[in-house]
Amino acid sequence: MKTLFTTVAVCGAALAGFGQEQPIDSLEGKKITLDEVFVSAVRVTKESPVTFSNLSKEQIKPRNLGQDIPILMNFLPSVVTTTDAGAGVGYTGIRVRGSDATRVNVTINGIPYNDSESHGTFWVNMPDFASSTESLQLQRGVGTSTNGAGAFGASINLLTDAVSEDAYAQISSSIGSFGTLRNNLKFSTGLMNDHVEVSGRLSRINSDGYIDRASSELESYFLQGAYKDDNTLVKGLLFGGHEITYQSWYGIDKGTLEMDRTFNFAGIYTDENGNTQFYDNEVDNYKQDHFQLLWNEQLSQRWSTNLAVHYTKGRGYFEQFKEDEDFADYGFEPITVNGELVDTTDLIRRRWLDNDFYGTTFSANYNNEKIDLILGGGWNNYEGDHFGEIIWARFTGDSDYRDRYYDDTSTKSDFNFFSKVNFSLDDQWSLYGDLQYRRVAYTANGDDTGLVDDTFNFFNPKAGVTFDLDPNNNFYLSYARANREPNRNDYENINPRPEKLNDFELGWRYVSPAVQWNTNVYYMHYKDQLVLTGALNDVGAPLRANVDYSYRMGLEIDATISLGDQFRIRPNVALSSNRNKDFVFEKNGVSRELGDTNIAFSPNVIVGNAISYLPKENLQFSILTKYVGKQYMGNIDSENSLLSAYSQTDLNVQYEIPTNSFVKSIVLSGLVNNVFDRLYVSNGYFYTYDDDSDPNNIITYEGAGYYPQAGINFLVGATVNF
Repeated sequence: MKTLFTTVAVCGAALAGFGQEQPIDSLEGKKITLDEVFVSAVRVTKESPVTFSNLSKEQIKPRNLGQDIPILMNFLPSVVTTTDAGAGVGYTGIRVRGSDATRVNVTINGIPYNDSESHGTFWVNMPDFASSTESLQLQRGVGTSTNGAGAFGASINLLTDAVSEDAYAQISSSIGSFGTLRNNLKFSTGLMNDHVEVSGRLSRINSDGYIDRASSELESYFLQGAYKDDNTLVKGLLFGGHEITYQSWYGIDKGTLEMDRTFNFAGIYTDENGNTQFYDNEVDNYKQDHFQLLWNEQLSQRWSTNLAVHYTKGRGYFEQFKEDEDFADYGFEPITVNGELVDTTDLIRRRWLDNDFYGTTFSANYNNEKIDLILGGGWNNYEGDHFGEIIWARFTGDSDYRDRYYDDTSTKSDFNFFSKVNFSLDDQWSLYGDLQYRRVAYTANGDDTGLVDDTFNFFNPKAGVTFDLDPNNNFYLSYARANREPNRNDYENINPRPEKLNDFELGWRYVSPAVQWNTNVYYMHYKDQLVLTGALNDVGAPLRANVDYSYRMGLEIDATISLGDQFRIRPNVALSSNRNKDFVFEKNGVSRELGDTNIAFSPNVIVGNAISYLPKENLQFSILTKYVGKQYMGNIDSENSLLSAYSQTDLNVQYEIPTNSFVKSIVLSGLVNNVFDRLYVSNGYFYTYDDDSDPNNIITYEGAGYYPQAGINFLVGATVNF
């Protein structure tokens, strides 16, 4: 019998992780845990024609020493990660198949997490969230219909901690390079009266960062109450974080990279004596709190429902010291000082974001021997206030403390409805269909965006077929259509068009006791893709521009190979071609046809591998290697925009000491990152500009910035389980 959500596909689940899970004999999988019903509407199994990988808590645990979730996902197929501060703490980013975070749909328990306006995912707002993650699934390509913005490169859905039958307490600490220190406390009451559980976590992470002054002060919490009986599971969750991060998004130029790779331009200014100084509070200071209420009801043997309501409150600012700013930019009137007219001033400003995000998601599931049907959707609303304050100025006109020099609002309403069906024709063939309607309404009135009042109506069909040759071999073919609206930054310099994607996937999964294997080829054809230009705006956000036609196509292979009971090898490779068709570069209103060019930030080769040695049941050594091929940071194939290929190798050790007393066990973990001390750069930016001294205005000048990553560094930790 084929059922879409009574099994979890493990060929691909075990491929990505590094925990001590048992080998899988066939594609039949294992029964889902009770809590997985909350993500059943957005997750897939081997009976769906979707390319995916899973990571479980046990697989995450050996490397979970305070680094962000993207860094923990670094060794998955087609994944490239980066971090502004250079060591995995603070602002981190992820790209999948060359698509950046604004195009990767993220949900937590099926509820959208991407920022409604920027579409980005700011993991720094949820420090140490991996410690409250039961599992995650990465779907590459369009994937299945989900809530939130459409996936244009991948989707990541996270499931938070499962209900624990038994009470426990846990204290965990880790320390490492660059003054990194992580402490957390977790607990659970276990099931009280067989029905109620309360659990939680408190975390604090501090790091000086590899880059100068790129410090992070991160605090987070997670509190969960659960009720379950034979047919009902209800969860109430409160979680959030507070981050104070010294800015490091400026990067450095090539000359500085060679001379002083940790230099940070953030906060630099010249004092009245002509000395170079750095403002000590050039920080991002932001708080975010989430509330989720999740309810699953098993109505009968065949019908079940999920209902969730959620609310997120975010508020914070980016503080900057600015030199010689024009009065006119802040609404100041010129003043006379000692008989001289003054119309510029040094000042300190805060750029605020105060937002509310709330809504509901829902789904109903019908399942019998032949049909697995899901009807679902969601409605979400966003309200954002953007404003700027002057908290100090050397000279001011008629202004008061914290006068607002800009003040604008934005709203976004997002409604979607989808239906998915997996129909088993016989014991080998199954058909998959997925239809989604999505309506998005966005308004904004900022100086950067202009007046925006756009409404988008998207229809996203998906279809596929799966063939089970035998219990060990599984083949799939699928087509998926996706549409996506522009983000806030796209309105800054252009009149953006929504983008469209047609995604074709063909895959083969093989599972045996010794070998688990995934192979897939894909072709993603875009109309009006909003590709990264390589440039950044004035707060470090990447800028994008529509390209008429472009495509990504590639081959992805990942495997788990067991060599006896002690050795496992987990290689993966992604080979791709990522091209803009007939790309046109405009300079001073003059178009230059460049033909087919490489899409920015899209390496053609990504290779990963993990070799694990388990000499004992409670001891594990892993060597993890990542290679990322060269990539262009712009779309004009300029050698000045080239980011060199790089490789990274990490060593991970975990040893568990059972105690069989009040203290149940002590787990010791160690992680040495970049063992061979490679000096590499994983991210950067590229821009072009004009020189007024060029009389003919025909020369294009180019510049680039780089984000260097740390050389060899370490983290060690201990977890005491009660």
